[in-house]
Amino acid sequence: MGSQAGFALPEFRSGLPVGPGWVTGTDSAPVVFPYDGSVVAHAPVGSVEHAHAALDAGAAAVKPVGRLTSAVRRAILLDVEAALRSRSDEFVELLIAETGKTRGDCEGEFSRTVFTWSAAAEEVAHIHGETVPLDLQAAGAGMIGFWTRRPIGLVVGIAGFNGPLLLASHKIAPSIAAGCPVICKPAPATPLTALWLADLVRQAAERHGAPPEIVQVLTGDAEVGHTLVTDPRVAAVSFTGSAAVGHRIARDAAPRKVLLELGSNAALVVADDADLDKAADAVLRGGYYFNGQACIAVQRVIVCESVREEFVGKLTARIGELKVGDPRDPETRVAPLITEAATRRTLDWIEQAERAGAKVLHGGRVVDRTIEPTILLDVPETADAWCEEIFAPVVAIRSVPDVATALELVNRSRYGLHASVFTRSLATAFAAVEELEVGGVVVNEVPGFRSDIMPYGGVKDSGIGREGPRFAIEELTVTRMAVIRPE
Repeated sequence: MGSQAGFALPEFRSGLPVGPGWVTGTDSAPVVFPYDGSVVAHAPVGSVEHAHAALDAGAAAVKPVGRLTSAVRRAILLDVEAALRSRSDEFVELLIAETGKTRGDCEGEFSRTVFTWSAAAEEVAHIHGETVPLDLQAAGAGMIGFWTRRPIGLVVGIAGFNGPLLLASHKIAPSIAAGCPVICKPAPATPLTALWLADLVRQAAERHGAPPEIVQVLTGDAEVGHTLVTDPRVAAVSFTGSAAVGHRIARDAAPRKVLLELGSNAALVVADDADLDKAADAVLRGGYYFNGQACIAVQRVIVCESVREEFVGKLTARIGELKVGDPRDPETRVAPLITEAATRRTLDWIEQAERAGAKVLHGGRVVDRTIEPTILLDVPETADAWCEEIFAPVVAIRSVPDVATALELVNRSRYGLHASVFTRSLATAFAAVEELEVGGVVVNEVPGFRSDIMPYGGVKDSGIGREGPRFAIEELTVTRMAVIRPE
């Protein structure tokens, strides 16, 4: 797969890593640079038949992969980390090409990816169990009990388009650490980094005597995905994407284990005692990174009325600092969305909010193929730009009388992934931690803050289960109890 859009991209293995080798002769589809629509490469497209082949190979690999020693699994993970580090510039260029995200955002994704593989390698040493004092009950006198954690089996990991390398790594690395073969399905728009990553993983596996089927990557449409998640040989499905698709996967995959990292409309609360300069800076940093295409990007800002005017003034005074346009330019902060359809939908939602009474303080139009960083004021709760996930560089602001009302407003959402509050009060901070119905509460920082070793996930329509290598490994292993009565 050679580049056709002027990018200096790496040479790829041809085909799909399915079974022990690479399947060639598949259909193909163009991967498009979102900034100008030029073709980056033609990527292989898998079929239902390829899905069945991957499932057969993955099921056959469950026992061989599960028997790999901790030392081998750790060595594979560390080898992949080293291989990634040695190809950093190429991976960043590839991320820019297929996602259209800014250079800074792609460099950040790559750095986090390398860290994730390192963290997964460290967690291999911590997969263990405990003894159980069976003799606490009379029937257990003289007996020995202990439990261990065992690999859950074949994993299907489905990654989103907005962080294709990092999200694939959060599926693949913990699976390997846990001793599970994994089939990764990248988003159709962004398959390239996952395919190249799989090549590096398979090379590392070969060096350490592990079967290549430890990782397979399968591209394709919804029918391919349906085939993967409904197969009874699959033990767990880990999905990152929209709530609607996640809910359908949960129904289709039942009764197999499902881990869902879904959408959100992350809120940032500005209390009346907040440092307004820092809060405004957080909105600028947290509302527009990844071009707004991040599930924990700031979407809703809820500000106490006593500081509303001052806060809004500080925010609008600085919004012009965010340069828009070509993501290859190191100075660019906001670039085009992944598709023209996403841009049209976002503009429709902005217009809908205006008709409902919201005011556009900045942006709301397309400049250099990019939706300008947009600020909407007094957005009704019923507007899609407030109550749904906009996944675009748009921030919606409402004001409330006090912090208690702000926390209630945050919770009046079907989503619950991350939220943040800016305050100088410990009481307010702990009230937020206690009361907000979200998977993560961040105080005096963007709701989009994520360390890749922390438990990450949501509640309500934002999903179930947790990522982060330690926590994903726990999700991808099962307890096995051993009860022994010595003779």
